[in-house]
Amino acid sequence: MPENWEWVKLGEIAQHNVGKTLNKSRDSGEIREYITTSNLYWGRFDFTEIRSMPIEENEFSKCSAIRGDLLICEGGDAGRSAIWNYNYSICFQNHIHRVRPFEGVETKYLYYHMMYIYLNGNIKQYLKGVGIQSLSGTSLASIVLPLPPTNEQILISNEIELLFELIETIEENKVSLEDLIVQTKSKILDLAVRGKLVPQDSSDEPATTLLEQIRKRKKSHKQTSDTSHYPFKIPKSWEWIELNSVLEYEQPTKYIVKSTEYSDTYSIPVLTAGKSFIIGYTNEKEGVYKDLPVIIFDDFTTSSKYVDFEFKVKSSAMKILRARKDIANIKYIAFFISITRLAGNTHKRYWISEYSKIKIPLPPLAEQQRIVEKIEDTFKTLDRILDSLKAIN
Repeated sequence: MPENWEWVKLGEIAQHNVGKTLNKSRDSGEIREYITTSNLYWGRFDFTEIRSMPIEENEFSKCSAIRGDLLICEGGDAGRSAIWNYNYSICFQNHIHRVRPFEGVETKYLYYHMMYIYLNGNIKQYLKGVGIQSLSGTSLASIVLPLPPTNEQILISNEIELLFELIETIEENKVSLEDLIVQTKSKILDLAVRGKLVPQDSSDEPATTLLEQIRKRKKSHKQTSDTSHYPFKIPKSWEWIELNSVLEYEQPTKYIVKSTEYSDTYSIPVLTAGKSFIIGYTNEKEGVYKDLPVIIFDDFTTSSKYVDFEFKVKSSAMKILRARKDIANIKYIAFFISITRLAGNTHKRYWISEYSKIKIPLPPLAEQQRIVEKIEDTFKTLDRILDSLKAIN
């Protein structure tokens, strides 16, 4: 395990108990609805048939679940679990365990661990009985699991949810794995620019400080704090800012290739921002762009590419964009631009007229780097899956 994780037993990190036992000799108390194992399924509840029984006031706190509790089947399909996510409480009977995590332990993380040991069969070591097996309170408490820090529990649970949603997409739409990986990358980038891919760090210098640096240079007034017109909410330490505030552009005139007699034996790539990207190699030594890394931007199509190697360009349609390094991580900006396209007249130049004025959600500089590292790490995993799939095919 990672050094900051710990092996624990479930009973050490959560309070747990079963509900009320049906007993006709003890039928006093208020009549209340309750659920049984027949109402409890993986990740959901079926309320088609709800029963009632008398429950004393002093019994209610023990045999009722509130929002955020994990409910687990004791018998039948032992271990089957769901989180009670409703804003009202519900009573449950004695064949259901209620697990209420202590502070710092995420219910979703426990839920997914229960699913994990159920699916891989490890739950069998905790079951008792011949024929119909059950999960007793003692056995439940003895379940061993690896416990990460709270923030990591949240990240793990969120990533599992994301992947499960994508699996459902496959099943519902019958999309190919190749298409799914493309969708996944798009979703990851969407999470990244919304501040949901990596946790925020309170020690990071907030983006407002970066903005002040920009405004001092431009001698501009403070922007309005009204964010109601922006497409989505961002973390408090982030700021919305125009692309031209963090990017400087250069016309490519000096770097346009003179001859289109390309050869794979030459060393200098000639670039376009379109799908082909490297359209050939030249032996021209003058006019090679070397101030790296940059983004090349097609002024007509708004396609873009991140570039960290020396190059020449095909035509004057390219803009060469550089980040202001004390404010922005160019790879973070490149990822944002890659999912931000403008549709319009293909004969129109967009950088000056419109694209440079697009608002971008800007995190603190340190968080930009963490986002880039997370995206790259995840993309590498997805690319390995895709490469393996191609090898099989």
